[in-house]
Amino acid sequence: MDVDELTRHITDTFAGVRVAEHQGDLFFLYDPDGDLPPQRQLPFVTIVTGDHYDTASDLGRDGAYRVNIGLTKAGYAELITKSTVDSYTARDTLLPHPEYAGQHWVCVVNPGLRTADTVRKLVADAYEFAARKHDNRTVTR
Repeated sequence: MDVDELTRHITDTFAGVRVAEHQGDLFFLYDPDGDLPPQRQLPFVTIVTGDHYDTASDLGRDGAYRVNIGLTKAGYAELITKSTVDSYTARDTLLPHPEYAGQHWVCVVNPGLRTADTVRKLVADAYEFAARKHDNRTVTR
């Protein structure tokens, strides 16, 4: 699964998604009306293509990119145990995010045969969570 394939999957599968780009990195926002103020523009998935934000995954390697997925606390706990991660550079391996694990984010460097189905499922879960949060805010306004 490459960046373009994953991007197409997200934008073609899920309604109300807006993609923001910065320095070649992609930020997927649930914004069905296209009117989220900047302080509420929190992505549910990101694809980073370089070491702009951290160097843990060594994304300067040829063709390396990392997909980051924000989950619910329960969803995160179901997948990730409290074990220590020795390296965030392994490709096609589901890992806690090197910087945002505490906010229940997971990541995969270059999803492949082993993790592609899991990544698609987790993206769907993250999308549903983002849509619920958006709808809850809309109702309380």
